[in-house]
Amino acid sequence: MLIPRIDTQELFGKRALVRLDLDVGSEDFRILAARPTIDYLISSDAKLILIGHMGRPKGKHVSSLSLSNVAQRLRKLLQHELEFIHEVSGFVVKERVDKLADGQILLLENLRFDVQEEGNGDVFARNLATLGDIYVNEAFAVSHRAHASIVGIPKYLPHVAGMRFFLEVEHLRKVIENPVRPVVVIISGLKEDKLNYIEDFKKFADKILVAGKLPDFVADEKKDADPKVLYARLNPDKEDITVNSIEAFEREIATAKTIVLTGPIGKFEDPGHKLGTERVFTAVARTNAFKVAGGGETHKAITTFGLAKYFNWMSVGGGASLEFLAKGTLPGIEALIH
Repeated sequence: MLIPRIDTQELFGKRALVRLDLDVGSEDFRILAARPTIDYLISSDAKLILIGHMGRPKGKHVSSLSLSNVAQRLRKLLQHELEFIHEVSGFVVKERVDKLADGQILLLENLRFDVQEEGNGDVFARNLATLGDIYVNEAFAVSHRAHASIVGIPKYLPHVAGMRFFLEVEHLRKVIENPVRPVVVIISGLKEDKLNYIEDFKKFADKILVAGKLPDFVADEKKDADPKVLYARLNPDKEDITVNSIEAFEREIATAKTIVLTGPIGKFEDPGHKLGTERVFTAVARTNAFKVAGGGETHKAITTFGLAKYFNWMSVGGGASLEFLAKGTLPGIEALIH
């Protein structure tokens, strides 16, 4: 898998169309993760056109989901001036792009205000491609989506991975390609669809620990069917796992040489239900294993308990990380390769 990298390109004076993940809520983690790529483009005297999305407006203009709401945060976090324009395409956008000076930044409106973004509309992708000389994917967390700005634009422009994108693939690849064993995967959180990844993860994992709300979606008689999968028992209020389950998880974690952590163990924001998350995450942090964590809530919990420095990699991707670990690739990666 040979992914073209941004630092192999001549960028001076070029219009760089940069896909970012701007669906960031109150967290700055994903924006800061993209900063090395932005800084590199600025120092290379490229002209930056930033594109991204927020929320699920379903093709409609929703003022609360306008990227004008993140423009000021971008200025602060990137420590660089940028201009925002309330359009995605058309004459006004093209005119403004043509006036960009080297090192300047222009942020376009929410791509999902146009229904063609999620529908992977070819006309939409081609119109966006006319704005740039090169396409940069720095939105790993969205690259499991076959959307126009992820898989459509690369058909019409030279394309590369951003610095963070490339590192995401490199670190996650270590888990599925000849990992140091035993490999323990912790799948947790609220979303039932995470259970669908268990079969794929069994191909490289030696033990899979399942917590959060997920055990509640599995019939009791099925929980002991596979010795490779350990389901936590939940407390009566279903907001955390039992102490016995915490201790069972700690024993498995202590033997691991590679650990993947996806999702909080319980409702860690509540002092009365933080025990599972705090103890399990601390147990992971204390090992000498190669440790990878993925997902916004996972990052939030790790940060809350002051454990970030103990992890080898904190992925910006939640669903994208799970999909990559399951399939070994993503639509956004395939678009860059081909």
